[in-house]
Amino acid sequence: MRQLGRRRVLELPQMVEFHTWLDGKRLARQSCRVIGESRTGKTVSCDTYHLKSKVTQRSGEAPIIPVMYWHCRENLSVSSLFVGLLESLQYQATRGRIPDLRERVYHVLRSCQVEMIIFDEAQRVSAQAMSEIRDLSDLLEIAVVLVGTDRLNAVIQRDEQVLYRFLSAYRFSRLGSEELQEMTALWEEHVLQLPEPSDLTNPKAQSLLLQATRGYIGVLNQILCEAAIRALQRGQQRIELSLLRQVVEECSLAVK
Repeated sequence: MRQLGRRRVLELPQMVEFHTWLDGKRLARQSCRVIGESRTGKTVSCDTYHLKSKVTQRSGEAPIIPVMYWHCRENLSVSSLFVGLLESLQYQATRGRIPDLRERVYHVLRSCQVEMIIFDEAQRVSAQAMSEIRDLSDLLEIAVVLVGTDRLNAVIQRDEQVLYRFLSAYRFSRLGSEELQEMTALWEEHVLQLPEPSDLTNPKAQSLLLQATRGYIGVLNQILCEAAIRALQRGQQRIELSLLRQVVEECSLAVK
């Protein structure tokens, strides 16, 4: 039951396809955007890619960090950008003027042989900080990945130089009815793993889930895990349709 409350990552075909796309950008040192609505799987897919890129270190040398993943705070300033990157790289000296911080960031990124930096929630970045991110791509030949909602498109269009460096884009979409059914089956088999099959791909269950999730994979995960936990709490071996309906009514994105 406790395991259901933790984040589980399934390497879905869509994720494999996305990671292959990122591999190409990383090899070419080409910066890009990843766009999609909230709860469509962007963050999990990007963080998983970062975690798969193993950090290595020899005694007395700087660690080699091929891929960095960093979550942007609201209204991200230039100083917050540089300090955050230094802290992420576990660099101790994080105080100083902007030019000094910039020089340190460049030095550490080179020392750690960083090939790609993924900036999640990049729509939160200020115009000045976005210009600095652009320079990371240009001056250090690092593939910079901006991840965010459609609002990110408006943010990068404020500066033509930023826009042209992030023209290449990958879009995360909501699940269609067939994809939702496939995801439900995968979740039931690999994530929920209840003692008895719940047959959540049957038409009645799928109708409930399609209406409730509106195709958001994050919401599907929330509903199915919540339903599985409640079933186990009640001593049940599977998720009954009545229980699924109860959880759906609480978690539904449909207007009530």
